[in-house]
Amino acid sequence: MKSTPVKGTRDYLPKEVQIRDYLQNVILETYQDAGFERITTPIIEDAVNLDKSEGGENLNLIFKILKRGRKLSSALEQDNVSEKELSDMGLRYDLTLPLSRYYANNRNELLTPFKVIQMDRVYRAERPQKGRLREFMQCDIDIIGNESRDAEIELILTTTKALNRVGIKNYKVKINDRRILRSIFAYAGFDEKDNEKLAIIFDKLDKIGIDGVKGELEAEEFNQDSIDKFISLFESGSLNLDSIADVCDADYVKDLKYIMDTVTSVSDGAITIEFTPSLVRGQGYYTGTIFEVEAEGYSGAVAGGGRYDNLIGKFLNEDIPAVGFSIGFERIFGILMEQDYDIPGQKKRIAVFYDSENYAEALKYAEELRNEYKVSIIARPKKLGKFLNKIEQHGFDGFAVYGQEDGVKLF
Repeated sequence: MKSTPVKGTRDYLPKEVQIRDYLQNVILETYQDAGFERITTPIIEDAVNLDKSEGGENLNLIFKILKRGRKLSSALEQDNVSEKELSDMGLRYDLTLPLSRYYANNRNELLTPFKVIQMDRVYRAERPQKGRLREFMQCDIDIIGNESRDAEIELILTTTKALNRVGIKNYKVKINDRRILRSIFAYAGFDEKDNEKLAIIFDKLDKIGIDGVKGELEAEEFNQDSIDKFISLFESGSLNLDSIADVCDADYVKDLKYIMDTVTSVSDGAITIEFTPSLVRGQGYYTGTIFEVEAEGYSGAVAGGGRYDNLIGKFLNEDIPAVGFSIGFERIFGILMEQDYDIPGQKKRIAVFYDSENYAEALKYAEELRNEYKVSIIARPKKLGKFLNKIEQHGFDGFAVYGQEDGVKLF
């Protein structure tokens, strides 16, 4: 048998779990202070829901669950059986699709607009590598039933407040609109059916530069005139919200300016928010505003989200506006651990050693000390000095030996 966890998953040591719990509690408290309510949903979803969720590349990363019992036996008896005939469920790859199903199933019991928290594990069949796990935590807030851009503003302000509170300081919010992206592609003369392929290439702008984007477009054999017209928009580096108004609906620009100006005003300029025309976001279910938070000195986003006004409608056959923002918990945890993060203001951790004949008295003594310390009670080892070195290595701050008058000694 193997003692190591499955590739793409992790065991966490006690200190790591303590920090993870603390960070999650701070994020949850911040969300709840802003009036959001927490729900939970199953990790398993029907395959038909996952397949029709427009989850972009994530649809190729679903952990599928085999049918069971007679259903599986019957499927295996068929010739040339397909994957869909073998599987009828899968593990959720994010929390947005389960929330959409949840709202459709429970809307009569919920307030509108529905301001909701989800903090739970999700699963993707990724190729394991640094920063990419197969099981990971997401911390989401969503607002369902509010078509106003006020919802985006509230999500940005609440999410950045949570980031501040857990210790992520030097960051900026990047914002765009999927409708602007579609307008840019149409302006250049690309076929609408190629929008998702174009978006995937354009999303690489920060990594490969405008020449790299041009090269990939040419490799895909898009029309050269369209490529040239598209590239010309970005070569000068001066594309901004004012100039973008020439190629898209004025309301799209107005919406983004309203969000950006309000966030800047309410935060007294503390939040840096900037229009980023190459921001795409991978999920196909985004319909309008999209945003990410980028932390200084680290590649990739530490939070991201957007508006998905059509997804819930797949369950209800009516338009339901919705927008969400997800904190990339694992990335933030990794950043803070690289910085040797310690939980602020926590009690010091000590050990109280006892001899067998005074165990009961030592328990009472430990309980008294717990007013000031986190206390573990441990039978006194034969080689106390060597053991003290070991507990110091494991994060203890000091010790006391019951019956000795010198009390607590800190390392």
